[in-house]
Amino acid sequence: MAERPPGRVRHGERRPVGPLAAPPVAGVRAGRPGGAARRPGARRAPHEGAAGGERAVSLSLNQWTTRRWSVAEAVDGCVRHGLEAIGLWREKVAEQGLAESVKLVRAAGLRVSSLCRGGFLTAGGLPGEEGRTAFARALEDNRRAVDEAAELGAACLVMVVGGLPGVRPGEAPPDGFTRDLAGARERVAEALAELAPYAGERGVRLALEPLHPIYCPDRAVLSTLGQALELSLPYPEEQVGVVVDTFHVWWDPRLFDEIARAGRRIASYQVCDYLHPLPEDVLLGRGMMGDGVIDFPPITRAVLAAGYAGDVEVEIFNADVWAADPDEVVSTMKSRYAGVVLP
Repeated sequence: MAERPPGRVRHGERRPVGPLAAPPVAGVRAGRPGGAARRPGARRAPHEGAAGGERAVSLSLNQWTTRRWSVAEAVDGCVRHGLEAIGLWREKVAEQGLAESVKLVRAAGLRVSSLCRGGFLTAGGLPGEEGRTAFARALEDNRRAVDEAAELGAACLVMVVGGLPGVRPGEAPPDGFTRDLAGARERVAEALAELAPYAGERGVRLALEPLHPIYCPDRAVLSTLGQALELSLPYPEEQVGVVVDTFHVWWDPRLFDEIARAGRRIASYQVCDYLHPLPEDVLLGRGMMGDGVIDFPPITRAVLAAGYAGDVEVEIFNADVWAADPDEVVSTMKSRYAGVVLP
């Protein structure tokens, strides 16, 4: 693919990312027969929209896919590989500095497809003063995240809402944690009532991300797109939307109905594959597209038909991908996007 021409992309413009011949990433399986070849009969972007018009979509690099790159390195990598958008992580932005990150992204003419992440709102379900203090701290941190997203001009702030109160990600439940799953979801609703107006005043869209049920105890008590959508409905769609992440929702028998119901509330479309068997650390089971079990084109078609016109963001948590050369990862990501993800 030709390098992105110099100059800032006009707001809302989407130039499609075409297929590339690319070497496989070390440690990444070859995927479907033919590697990155396009599926028979598949079309190239731009895609046909729900009303029959042509609509281009653009590929975005989620920074965690090339985890060892700093913000500066990831921005430079996006420019060199002809990408027009990047998904940033708050940890990396803090390391680079918020002001410097804003400067780098703007100078490169990149869109920020998302900022990861806000959320972890359920600790308020702990009893007494401990719960009240935890809830106040969570709100304070999420307001900071909203402010950061506003500075970066991010399309959305991804919200990973948190697991059972008292359970820390990746750790065994401690004494004193609560099994009150319904109560934890109520805490999320209460936090949204505080955060949605704050985000709306700053032009930031909160994007509720349902996570696969295996992460319900420690990361997200929202497990289906339908659950996330129900929590978003009391608010204007420009304030609260939802994330469609293929790893987390591919299994849901109601997925296509819920995508259609979500419509323009879809704030982010993230893709990676679901590896089987999962590794011992299930958090690292997000593979390169084509290496797992997900059939991407029907999901992509449904998301586009629902009216989504944003960037398609590749977010991979995988030890082999992280250990590989980041430039090779991005090249493989682009070819798999064209050959595996697009309908």
